[in-house]
Amino acid sequence: MKRLFQITLFGGIAGVVALVVAVAVAMSSLPSYEAMKSSPNGQMIRVHASDGSVIVSLGPSFGKWLPYDQIPKIMVDAMVSVEDKRYYMHPGVDPIGMTRAAWFAVEHRGTGRRMQGASTITQQVARNIFLNNSYSFGRKLREMVLALALEWKFSKQQILELYLNKVYFGGGAYGVDAASRKFFGHPGTELSLGEAAIIAGLVKAPSRYSPTADAEAAVGRAGVVLDVMVENGTITSAQAAEARPEDVSMAPEAPQNSVRYFTDWALPQLDMMVDEQTEPLDVWTTIDLRMQRAAANALKANVPAGSQGALVALDRDGAVRAMVGGLDYVTSNYNRATQAVRQPGSAFKLFVYLAALEAGFTPDTAVVDEPVDINGWQPRNSSRNYNGQIDVRTAFAYSINTIAAKMGVDVGFPAIADMARRFGITTPINTHPSMVLGTSDVRLLDMTRAFASVSRKGVAVVPYGITKVTTADGDVLYEHEDDTSRVLVAPWVAAGMTDLLQTAVNTGTGRAAQIGRPVAGKTGTTSSNKDGWFLGFSSGVTTGVWMGRDDARRVGGLQGGRAPAQAFAQFMRVAVARRPVEEFDTQLTLPEWQLEPDDEAYFGPPDNGMYVDENGMPLETEPGTHTDEPAEEEPVPAPSAPQRLDQRWIDEVLGRENRSAPNRTQPQTAPGSSSAQRPAQQ
Repeated sequence: MKRLFQITLFGGIAGVVALVVAVAVAMSSLPSYEAMKSSPNGQMIRVHASDGSVIVSLGPSFGKWLPYDQIPKIMVDAMVSVEDKRYYMHPGVDPIGMTRAAWFAVEHRGTGRRMQGASTITQQVARNIFLNNSYSFGRKLREMVLALALEWKFSKQQILELYLNKVYFGGGAYGVDAASRKFFGHPGTELSLGEAAIIAGLVKAPSRYSPTADAEAAVGRAGVVLDVMVENGTITSAQAAEARPEDVSMAPEAPQNSVRYFTDWALPQLDMMVDEQTEPLDVWTTIDLRMQRAAANALKANVPAGSQGALVALDRDGAVRAMVGGLDYVTSNYNRATQAVRQPGSAFKLFVYLAALEAGFTPDTAVVDEPVDINGWQPRNSSRNYNGQIDVRTAFAYSINTIAAKMGVDVGFPAIADMARRFGITTPINTHPSMVLGTSDVRLLDMTRAFASVSRKGVAVVPYGITKVTTADGDVLYEHEDDTSRVLVAPWVAAGMTDLLQTAVNTGTGRAAQIGRPVAGKTGTTSSNKDGWFLGFSSGVTTGVWMGRDDARRVGGLQGGRAPAQAFAQFMRVAVARRPVEEFDTQLTLPEWQLEPDDEAYFGPPDNGMYVDENGMPLETEPGTHTDEPAEEEPVPAPSAPQRLDQRWIDEVLGRENRSAPNRTQPQTAPGSSSAQRPAQQ
């Protein structure tokens, strides 16, 4: 027995020495406290709608780092009570807890249940920062050594600060601040007792007790936490009764369907806006959830069976208020609003008529609807009829193909392609004659942008989705600024185009898009009804709708003036319901070169000069022809022989003395000229 005692004693001493050496070695290898705070966590990004509500949280949710003195005391007490009630008494490893856990393991041997209750808060910190969650004796031993080293090197408060800022609380939230923001919608510094009890109860089984997964289970677990706090003396029974976790207001879950089309488009732009890669970010966006729901509903109600649809709505400055890239994000996250390229059909005539208006056409200009042959290409109207002489307004309203083709010849197909580029079309554009009917592939977002620029009276519109980016503390890292410096066309061109677009809705192919207030828009239908489009604007909102099949097969009955126009109208009734009615400015103030033809531009009284013919020879003038005075008041000059263009004549015209020599050679006389010829001022 004596020998056994000696062996045990020396073995114990050797074990203690080995443990001390191991702890000392571990402590010397521990990083600094600041390094452990900044260990890779991932970045939390919270995306807000235009009303400030959170629509989605991305990435591991690490909130703001809270120093120990900023963490509510009730949160600290709740966590210590439920996770490690002897935390302030043990050196990092709890012998009593280990004994209890060992006894539990003996009682449940053979059942497959693991040892429970042995890990202290310090051991959990060691495991979370330096180890993994694999269950083995070796990992447990390393965890204990690291826990002792941590307690030796850092204070209890520092370890608690690490723990409460790094522990996983479920729902993707790491740390007290992230959990508070996710589950309750406010910072971790504002936690109530009931909220602290809910959060503290999550650590045991985050997926099981998470309020987003099972609110009832989370409340029940919070009751257990409050009971333990009463047992430990950290709160009174009265305080526990007043906490009432069941009355805690939970933050609503963000929608995860159609709005993800928007976030998938907007968030990659963050890399070009901010450099911050670790701090939690709040991203404030333009999306209007009311409009977004209306857009999704409008598409689902009108898209033909077996087809897909997309919708984009822009405010007058380019803010994206709604973006739906398909009928269901869960089944297909392909964004047809920003990624798909499809033929626009007659919707492309926007650029044809813009180029024509800029070249001198007006809505009232007479044109002739007749058969056209352009190097063998013979476009036909959808009605198969020709209407003879009509005006530009009627041609656009009824989408007459022959007129668009003739305009293409008049203004030049490269000029039309340039106009499309000017208005934001980013896809390749061909300059074949058929391009006037929309044979070049385009994106819905680009087309909607072009119509929005017309609505803005010719000022360029650039779609954007992010208004500002801030840190969790509210420091602004980026803020959007509207640029109104780029003017694409003159205001009178935009006014003329708005006139045409409004007529297309009032009396033409877009009548199904009427909503009881002024609307301007254009339909588009491709060959064999593969694509249907409607794009238009009203009260400052510009909306584009596309429908078709992803495999580009024919869709029976799909025309831009039907389902797409109906979806547009259903959405716009909601989108502009809270906006005042706005009349369109379609009064054309044309430039002088259009109001006054060249043949009459300089017709008026002479400036005390002489008129000459096409050869530069002087002309006689008839009384009253080029003066505002009555002819009878002017003396009628006697006919005279044509003047000679000699030095004497030049001196008289210039008002100087005649210095010419009498024997100077004289040129031949200029021929006479009829007064019916157009005079030109000298």
